[in-house]
Amino acid sequence: PTAFRVLYFFKYLFSFTPKGTAYESVKLAIEVGYRHIDGALVYFNEHEVGQAIREKISDGTVKREDIFYCGKLWNTFHPPELVRPALERTLKTLQLDYVDLYIVEMPTAFKPGDTFYPRDENGKYIYHDTDLCATWEALEACKDAGIIKSLGVSNFNKRQLELILNKPGLKYKPVSNQVECHPYFTQPKLLDFCRQKDIVIVGYSPLGTSRDASWVNLSCPPLLEDELLVSIAKKYNKSPAQVVLRFNVQRGVVVIPKSFSPVRIRENFQIFDFSLSDAEMNAIEGLNKNIRFVELLMWSDHPEYPFHDDY
Repeated sequence: PTAFRVLYFFKYLFSFTPKGTAYESVKLAIEVGYRHIDGALVYFNEHEVGQAIREKISDGTVKREDIFYCGKLWNTFHPPELVRPALERTLKTLQLDYVDLYIVEMPTAFKPGDTFYPRDENGKYIYHDTDLCATWEALEACKDAGIIKSLGVSNFNKRQLELILNKPGLKYKPVSNQVECHPYFTQPKLLDFCRQKDIVIVGYSPLGTSRDASWVNLSCPPLLEDELLVSIAKKYNKSPAQVVLRFNVQRGVVVIPKSFSPVRIRENFQIFDFSLSDAEMNAIEGLNKNIRFVELLMWSDHPEYPFHDDY
């Protein structure tokens, strides 16, 4: 967990990126100094990510143990008998022997099958009965087999985390919970709970998100245009994005910004040569609006939709 907190992170959030984009971006990221690569089967680019990792290992830039790869169990693979085949599919695509972290991407199970987003004839998503504890036991077996180093979750609320933590016969607790986290949505209650349980918060969308109304809550204004963040950035001769990333890193939150821009990939890494004052940290925390950019409302009728709870 100590190394987990001090590393800097890189995320691939969107599917169907142009061919070669993920490959070139991951190669550059590793050269710049990124070591944690956050991926998933449903990003549809693990073949390129794996190729980039393997090439950087073969050319001597890094060793395999230097890379921290996070993979994800998608919603259609929650039944225990599907967990290991899903992981092995990722390993085969990456052409790696193990993943460093494997997380349950959502607590919301979908109907198993050939499609990742199953719908009925009316376009309604088809859900599946969720037994998160049974899914977790299958993941524990994969860790025992040596093909996962650590286990975690994503988008889990306090109740769902407690369901795992209080599971009879628990062998391995979640080491991380990947959730939306940035100055407009600071997650104070969940962060405090996870700290008490020694669970690392990994913050996705740490710079906010795109302004795509099809899936983004546009009632929240653009994060990086905030006047306070812009003024602090000018003081340190940094960008608002660098200030936002520095803020979360200083409060012990792992950040996984997504970028395919070489300039921004380098810029997002350049946050270790300055520190925010206590007053600045408090002021940025004061920006919290408790409003999510990423609400995932299309699944809000799922019995395990996590965002109905306070945290």
